[in-house]
Amino acid sequence: MSIPHSSAPITGDLVTGAVAHISSLIRQGELRPGDRLPSEASLSQELKVSRTVVREALRSLAALRLIDLGAGKRPTVAVLDDSSMALTFRHGLFTDQIDIRQLLDARRTIEARTATLAALLRTEREAAEILRHAQAMQDALDRPAIVMEHDLALHLAIARASHNPVFALIIGAIEGVIVETWPIGWKSRADDHERMAMNRLHLDLAQAIADSDPQAATRLMNRHFDESLKALASAGLL
Repeated sequence: MSIPHSSAPITGDLVTGAVAHISSLIRQGELRPGDRLPSEASLSQELKVSRTVVREALRSLAALRLIDLGAGKRPTVAVLDDSSMALTFRHGLFTDQIDIRQLLDARRTIEARTATLAALLRTEREAAEILRHAQAMQDALDRPAIVMEHDLALHLAIARASHNPVFALIIGAIEGVIVETWPIGWKSRADDHERMAMNRLHLDLAQAIADSDPQAATRLMNRHFDESLKALASAGLL
């Protein structure tokens, strides 16, 4: 692929062409996370465009979390993460293209499946991590910020234990938005007894996964979402 050189100001077409070419290099070269791409100078020569165009293309790819850029270093292929997807969800919420109920409904559907798969496929290390987060929630009733930290980590650990990276990406992206509503749901519970029951539900869920009981894990995950939706509804968010 060759992009004609031009002395005119940078145009979207030049940058778009450079993005497409670099993306093609990654695919055709079968590059993997951490593998290095050609230097800016090499890409500029190959594409017959200025290094400024190449730099803008690389920045665009980095913003999408497809490559990593480091000062004075050649760009490398990035490990998948959920940051760009989280931005999409956040944008959808703030511009009223999606609402929190729709996001939670999608999350519930996915997490019922991840609970099932985690109970079937989790390793001993993964089961121990899930239990550790659940127990930490139990031990931090008077510290909601700690409860939230381990609550989100527990759900992400369950998604990872499903051994489907797509689920983990989606759950991570949704949690990047849900973190703003979590404190409201926590406060909307009537008293410490209700909060303790919520924490206990997470511990029972973690134990079902550790016990390799997919039916119980799925049932408890669905019950968890029933309770969470009720709490958010009482707070006026739904």
